[in-house]
Amino acid sequence: MSRLKPPLWAALVLAASLIVAPAPAQAAEPLTVTDFESDGVPAGVYAWGNDTASTPALTVEPGADRPDAPATNRVLTSAFTISQWGGWSHDLPATADWSAYEGFSFYVKGTGSGQRVFFELKDGGGGPGTAELFESSFTDDVAGWREVRVPFADFTRRTDYQPGGAPTDGELDLVEIWGYAMRLPIGTGTFTWDEVRLYGTAPPRPVRLSADRPVLPVDEKGSAELRVTVTTADGAPLPADLAVDYRTGTGTATPGADYTPVQGTLRFPAGTASGSARTITVRTLRDHQNEVAETIPIELSGEGARPPAEPPVVVINAHGLPYLDARKPVKQRVADLLARMTLEEKVGQMTQAERGALAKQSDIAAYRLGSLLSGGGSTPPQNTPQAWADMIDAFQLQTRQTRLQVPLIYGVDAVHGHNNVVGATIFPHNAGLGAARDPRLVEQAAAITAKEVKATGIPWNFAPCLCVARDDRWGRAYESFGEDPALVTRMATVVDGLQDHGVLATAKHYVGDGGTAFGSSTTGDYTIDQGVTTTTRKELAAIHLAPFKEAVQRGVATVMPSFSSVDFGGGPLKMHAHDELINGTLKGKLGFKGFVISDWQAIDQIPGDYPSDVRTSVNAGLDMIMVPYAYPEFTGTLKAEVEAGRVPMSRIDDAVARILNQKFRLGLFERPYADRSHLRDVGSPAHRAVAREAAAKSQVLLKNDGGLLPLRRDAKVYVAGSNADDIGNQSGGWTITWQGSSGPITPGTTILEAVRSRASSVTYSRDASADLAGHDVGVVVVGETPYAEGQGDVGRAGRTLDLSAADRAAVDTVCGAMKCVVLVVSGRPLLLGDLSGVEAVVASWLPGTEGDGVADPLFGAVPYTGRLPFTWFRSVAQLPINVGDTSYDPLFPYGWGLRTDRARDRLKDARDRLARGDVASGAAALTLSATLSGRNWNADGSVRDQRRVLDGLAAAATLLDRSKNEPHEVADAVVSVARDLAQKSGKRPDLQALADHELASGNVRKAVDLLTRTTR
Repeated sequence: MSRLKPPLWAALVLAASLIVAPAPAQAAEPLTVTDFESDGVPAGVYAWGNDTASTPALTVEPGADRPDAPATNRVLTSAFTISQWGGWSHDLPATADWSAYEGFSFYVKGTGSGQRVFFELKDGGGGPGTAELFESSFTDDVAGWREVRVPFADFTRRTDYQPGGAPTDGELDLVEIWGYAMRLPIGTGTFTWDEVRLYGTAPPRPVRLSADRPVLPVDEKGSAELRVTVTTADGAPLPADLAVDYRTGTGTATPGADYTPVQGTLRFPAGTASGSARTITVRTLRDHQNEVAETIPIELSGEGARPPAEPPVVVINAHGLPYLDARKPVKQRVADLLARMTLEEKVGQMTQAERGALAKQSDIAAYRLGSLLSGGGSTPPQNTPQAWADMIDAFQLQTRQTRLQVPLIYGVDAVHGHNNVVGATIFPHNAGLGAARDPRLVEQAAAITAKEVKATGIPWNFAPCLCVARDDRWGRAYESFGEDPALVTRMATVVDGLQDHGVLATAKHYVGDGGTAFGSSTTGDYTIDQGVTTTTRKELAAIHLAPFKEAVQRGVATVMPSFSSVDFGGGPLKMHAHDELINGTLKGKLGFKGFVISDWQAIDQIPGDYPSDVRTSVNAGLDMIMVPYAYPEFTGTLKAEVEAGRVPMSRIDDAVARILNQKFRLGLFERPYADRSHLRDVGSPAHRAVAREAAAKSQVLLKNDGGLLPLRRDAKVYVAGSNADDIGNQSGGWTITWQGSSGPITPGTTILEAVRSRASSVTYSRDASADLAGHDVGVVVVGETPYAEGQGDVGRAGRTLDLSAADRAAVDTVCGAMKCVVLVVSGRPLLLGDLSGVEAVVASWLPGTEGDGVADPLFGAVPYTGRLPFTWFRSVAQLPINVGDTSYDPLFPYGWGLRTDRARDRLKDARDRLARGDVASGAAALTLSATLSGRNWNADGSVRDQRRVLDGLAAAATLLDRSKNEPHEVADAVVSVARDLAQKSGKRPDLQALADHELASGNVRKAVDLLTRTTR
């Protein structure tokens, strides 16, 4: 290196210099950021990749061969084999001010491969992972060492990806730099790096001019007031007088006819505080014509000032056109608007971009984008409900400068509450809601989700997942309501909960994603997600299609195809290319009237080049494409395919009409911005109370020897296990970020906190190392850590269905010392092992933020009522195992769930409700009255005369099958008494599972008969 290894005090001075740079007025001395003069990889330097194989191997080695390097020089070597993406980063421990320097440099030893290598800076934001990314590149055209030097002025904002929560100002400010990253090319190779430095002295930074709004919509005969703000680089007052000239420029509006031109000078004297503003007023005229929107750009300039990257625009709103008339039928409005649209405008409506991919916000107007989305964890820099509303309203404002002012429809994955937003109500994942077996509660949870989503300006939810998960090894199993199509179909009430409260629902992932074969995935190192479902058309319809049929009948607005493929015997075909199942079945046989939205970058997985991907997917019936990054390429490609005749204009018109139909029905043309009156309800106590109820009803009591549960409130409780005190773990994936994470990631109540609020005495020891003596009962909370999609697939990166060694040790330690209950917090059944020393086991699923819901039945505030939505296997060798299998020997069958309420009380409540119903219900009530005779029951409310009670239940069930107006929960209560007896018998788990399937299918008598057979 050009300098020797510094002693400790010099290293500390260097670290400090990363945070406090020299004053801009002084010449900046070169600053070494990373020199690799260490025995190992320096702190903060790490490798990353799309999978383990694509993550480079980093080593620090001797490197005296670098030009001008001393004999003791050391360098960083990065050996890589990258399939999709990979590289390495250096994250600084605190923000550094690099604004005093001219540019960024480093030495690199390449191979002369001719490949382009990108590197980037992490600017601003709350941390290295939420910084705005600016990039540059070099071409590896030298086999050997070279120095790369790039002025900061030559860095551009990344357009293909921005992390969630990153700033979006598009300015490389340099005052809060979190570090840098090197992105290596696809393929195999080795690059060696040395001496990352800052060089040169930055030129004087001009005063920045900004407008309070980039777009100012105004009606005819109105006025637009634009506030122009001056900001200095260092926040100090203006050092000299500043004159800012302004004028109305050339847009689509006609000066003198549409508006009165203006020009002049805004004066800011020396000493004016940074952040001061002056106002420009533009007045519009009335021309007595019905017309589209027209634009008036405002040009700003001044010596020593930097104007906005794009001039602010005054827009005269479109007016007088039929599609703008809310009194007209939607069909007429769609037809009128569609007839006015150009091909470019139509293609734009079919395009959905990720918010972080926008090179600049005005691209929304430039590309006439129809939709934006936030992928998992893609959030505003301040992740608050208010900031979400501000962000989305800013995006929506950009559509006002388009000719037809078609509003955006913004989408988000709110799959268990508004789960990207810190502080939102987080419900149990669908697996838990399936365990609750309560369609009314599912609808209520969806309604609350809709209210919280809508309050932040979002009218579209990429939920519900209506997959039927048939293999517990699938990383998306918890997104499913269960393994039984009848159960999943019954839970489609989620569609009503969302759409009745102003948010479009998305039935996903159409179709068969829950049936993919283990080992069939071709995506990275996934093992089952995005794989192949090999089936027949009849089987697909019976198992996987049924819930989508129900959703279509409920009027679901959008459907999202699956990443997976379907193989009917002629080879696998990607669902995004499946004309038969999208055009033929979904839009044809099922009569779906909404629009089909692709999954994340999913058309890129269709075999062929990009134009082939585009035309194949659109011709197969996709109406809007979640690009999500390459929106310029997609819009240009689709336009070219239409012009070449490979995509018919009729297909484009059908797609756009479907999209516009939903936008009109949502009222977006009249109310494009967030209704902020309900922002205070996001995460409110009332909403959390429903999430708590859902969590309580989702708890499934698998074992309860000796009636250990519910626990006494005066018990001395010993709590242990990895998931006892962790909001992130109990919420699972798709919480704040895509994969979720452990720790206090959002407000809520952990299970430990809930237990402490009930028990008189609690000792907590995560690893069960605290003294065990003197306790009445142990509560060991074990399970999984968060994951999402294929990253949760069993077999990927060593993932299994086993409890961790630490959790197993905690169970053995606590349950070996006292009576105990094990709570399994997971997205799917896990291998539990020997339970002989465990008195009670509860499947708690992923309960969300309301740990009180877990503790409520644990301490008897409410009874245990949940039932397994998945068969709980004995060994992984049994997988996949599902209700209806010919060979069926589970640890606990589908539908299993012990109860802690009194069976007779349950039946009395059902009888009382039936007595108020129709004729058949009244007859069922009379039958149950006889069954409730005291001689049939023990004093504790359990069944004494099993034969008489089962006969009465069968008679009542026959009458319930004839009744047309009784809610499902009444039939559920009747059947539950028969289930109690079946579970007590411990016989015929296959019949117990089939009984729950029949109940979900609406066949009450069949369910009772099957359960009765298990007692003989």
